[in-house]
Amino acid sequence: MIEISPLGPADRVRWQELFEGYNTFYERTLPQETYDEKWQAFQEDKTIHALCARDGDTVVGITHFFRHPSTSGPDVCYLQDLFTAPEARGRGVGRALIEAVAEWAKRQDCCRVYWHTSEWNETARRLYDQVAEKTPFVTYRIVF
Repeated sequence: MIEISPLGPADRVRWQELFEGYNTFYERTLPQETYDEKWQAFQEDKTIHALCARDGDTVVGITHFFRHPSTSGPDVCYLQDLFTAPEARGRGVGRALIEAVAEWAKRQDCCRVYWHTSEWNETARRLYDQVAEKTPFVTYRIVF
């Protein structure tokens, strides 16, 4: 049975393992300071937030998200990261995490949850196509 909950202090090592897996998937390497800084922010739970999926005592998935203003209506929620441990995939972990973020966003009076994924992330996109509407927007960025 998959249960969704906040990350607690005892989850620190497992959270970093999963977040490192997420970053490896997207071919990124983060310095330890970034993991330390974000963990602290998730524990404070003020500007950025995190939830985890548990199978018994084991954390098998994580998500990171935040609320931000919108110029065209009520605030929105951006689901920035979502990762499921390989051994737990196909068991509803990703869906449960998305649903939990959506419920959180509703309680915060957000008008929508949105996220991005790579076009080539076919496994995740199969789930996303079931739980959300794909928009026609194209993302641009400037990296510093």
